[in-house]
Amino acid sequence: MEIYQAIILGVVQGLTELLPISSSAHLYLIPNFFFNWNIPDSFDIALHFGTLMAICIFFFKDWINLFKGAYERVVNKKESTESKIFFYIVAATIPAGIIGLIFDKFLEEYLRHPLIIACALIIMGILLYVIDKKSKSDTNYENMSFKQAFLIGISQVMAFIPGVSRSGATITVGRALHVDRESVAKYTFLLSTPIIFAATILKLSVFEFSKEFIIGVLSSFIVGIIVIKFLLEFLKKGSFKVFAIYRVLLGLFVIGVYFIK
Repeated sequence: MEIYQAIILGVVQGLTELLPISSSAHLYLIPNFFFNWNIPDSFDIALHFGTLMAICIFFFKDWINLFKGAYERVVNKKESTESKIFFYIVAATIPAGIIGLIFDKFLEEYLRHPLIIACALIIMGILLYVIDKKSKSDTNYENMSFKQAFLIGISQVMAFIPGVSRSGATITVGRALHVDRESVAKYTFLLSTPIIFAATILKLSVFEFSKEFIIGVLSSFIVGIIVIKFLLEFLKKGSFKVFAIYRVLLGLFVIGVYFIK
């Protein structure tokens, strides 16, 4: 594996893990479908660890407040937005994690096909565009109900189909439930933390420490921080339209390249 490959894949991971455009699709297509790079499976740990660190550092104060809120609720029976969101995340993560653990190997073996990925990109892109455009923004982060938070969280299971995108699924469901764009993006980032953490821990058995690993971590971390800040600012006035269009165009491009090959 070359240094430039580590940088490129780190940048791609930082962009695609946190935007609703599917990191699994890009990290399969770029090295395997477009360029035939020989990338070790263990490098996936570096990429996910980088974006995990970006989320943890960017939302460090939020996570401290969430844990404080949970402590206050358990010990002092004191309700707060932070305690509510903390237990929403816990409740939504457990079933998604169990389902993912059961089906991850199966999906990895049988669904990593360029045409399946392309179709998933296109279908989710269309759904994201239509739902985001037609849905109202009646609920913000502080006022999400358990039903909204749980359904957004459980939708993460769809991300095990390459091309769907974890954030794409959660954002689409969140908008369908009338959660405003900025709020569903923030909740999506917080919701992804335990899932990415668990995925990283489970793959430590194939960990290989190298300079490429460090570069992958750093590049995905730096880009991840930039992407989180960009998306939260962008969604104050913008929509998910540009990401939906990109997904459809990428899917069509993959189909075209597949048949040309």
